[in-house]
Amino acid sequence: MNTQTADHPATARLPDTDWAALTAELDALGCALTPRLLGPAQCREIAALYDRPELFRTTVDMARHRFGSGQYRYFTHDLPEPVAALREALYPHLLTIARAWADKLDRPAPWPDTLTEWTAMCHAAGQDKSSQILLRYGPGDWNALHRDIFGDLVFPLQVVIGLDAYGTDYTGGEFLLVEQRPRAQSRGTATALPQGHGLVFTTRDRPVPSARGHRAGPVRHGVSTVRTGRRHALGLVFHDA
Repeated sequence: MNTQTADHPATARLPDTDWAALTAELDALGCALTPRLLGPAQCREIAALYDRPELFRTTVDMARHRFGSGQYRYFTHDLPEPVAALREALYPHLLTIARAWADKLDRPAPWPDTLTEWTAMCHAAGQDKSSQILLRYGPGDWNALHRDIFGDLVFPLQVVIGLDAYGTDYTGGEFLLVEQRPRAQSRGTATALPQGHGLVFTTRDRPVPSARGHRAGPVRHGVSTVRTGRRHALGLVFHDA
């Protein structure tokens, strides 16, 4: 990590994160909240980027594709500074968890020490499109349960950051995580995203203790129906599309 990234306002609170506690919650639930990563002004600035189409490579209308209702946009590789800084600063911490999970599941851990090297691997494999997402929901909008998997190379953790104030700017719109359990009904977790906080969650599955060590618990995520107001969120994905 370079000095500029370490000193960036968007990453200043990361060193104070209790990563042991966050990891324990991830192990138990498949998701965990971080401390505040962005202040209210930074959140508003990033949300406002949605109205600058030149910053994005494509816009997805969820209703058109039967993904739910609402819109999201994929940034180009020329990411806004706070978005790039957050990805670079979060990657080493998430990498430690990813490698531990791979060990529990007896899987390869192909992720190198730096995000730059991992991105180069994605591009060499043909996954060369930016996967960083800015989402916008209005009243009645929702996001169907899904996984953000775009090819063979997958990083097992990602982060979503709430950009609006839950209960003030909007109601409803809770983040949903649903885990499929063998020979049992699925388990759901709903999280209201506090403004500026990140939610770390599993991309496709997580290690679940079993009689023979650990098994992979398949997980999908989505967003419940927004009841009032407008909800923006920043999605940080660590593999390209």
